[in-house]
Amino acid sequence: MKITVLAGGVGGARFLRGLRTHLREAYPNGDGGSTAEVTAVVNTGDDMWLTGLRVCPDLDSIMYTLGGANDDERGWGRKDESERVSAELTAYGVGWPWFTLGDLDLGTHIARSSFLRDGLTLTEATARLAERWPLGIRLLPMSDQPIETHVDILVDGKRRIVHFEEWWVKYRAGVPAQRFIQVGVEAARPTPSVLRAIEQADVILLAPSNPVVSIGTILGVPGLRAAVLAARAPIVGVSPIIAGAAVRGMADACLTAIGVETTTTAVAKHYGARSRGGLLDAWLVDEADAASTPVLAAAGIRTTAVPLWMSDVAKSSRLAADALAAARRG
Repeated sequence: MKITVLAGGVGGARFLRGLRTHLREAYPNGDGGSTAEVTAVVNTGDDMWLTGLRVCPDLDSIMYTLGGANDDERGWGRKDESERVSAELTAYGVGWPWFTLGDLDLGTHIARSSFLRDGLTLTEATARLAERWPLGIRLLPMSDQPIETHVDILVDGKRRIVHFEEWWVKYRAGVPAQRFIQVGVEAARPTPSVLRAIEQADVILLAPSNPVVSIGTILGVPGLRAAVLAARAPIVGVSPIIAGAAVRGMADACLTAIGVETTTTAVAKHYGARSRGGLLDAWLVDEADAASTPVLAAAGIRTTAVPLWMSDVAKSSRLAADALAAARRG
């Protein structure tokens, strides 16, 4: 079985960890792994150059989580982290004082930047970084060309264009976004590896990641949405919204900016039914949103209510199993 997952951020990382656990139990290879092959196509719209280093927040969150090095209490960064270097950078007036990079995390960014400056693509650099960790899942950036999500905001009556991370971390998405701007997307293309992973997949899953700035950014790469729509595999999405609230982060602020309500029904309709030119063959909602299933069925989206909270690995694994079961029912 070949499974391709579109993912970003903490929600994507936890879902992938649960998927890996489920597959090791359902399709064991006799050596602690799985005969199933999983490829994660990861959002790189949060990426940036900072203090001379290429920082890839979503790729790193997923790599650290699958590698067992993520700080689960904070939900991001490395566990057992220190921040002496960031303190020094702040003293020199370098970087963003509100965007702290831990010392261990900086090691990743230094290594990545070195690989890139040596001429490796981001895909190649990601593979080199991943060699260190027992991931069990192949990580692919959505594109080798740089794409950065910027946000048009109004601060103290003045219009500003800021990097997504400034809006997300410094302002905590508390300043209404007027629009999202994908800088560089026109020149970007999905890599051959991404296109093969989509074409050859037996199942395509949309992780419960931000539908606007994670999944939406991935699908916004020219040619990528078309590749997903042309795939022979069933496409199953997992709702990032439970009972009218984002499972994690501030996805509600992103949805509001594009005129979509913060409900699982609205997000599913935003993705659309594949039978009607959209993406979804099936959609998983939480049991708290079970009433949405007939509404979405009428919209052409086969919907199943299951527990969505990924509060531990076992529950994340159960959710992954439910997603694959939904694909089989197609």
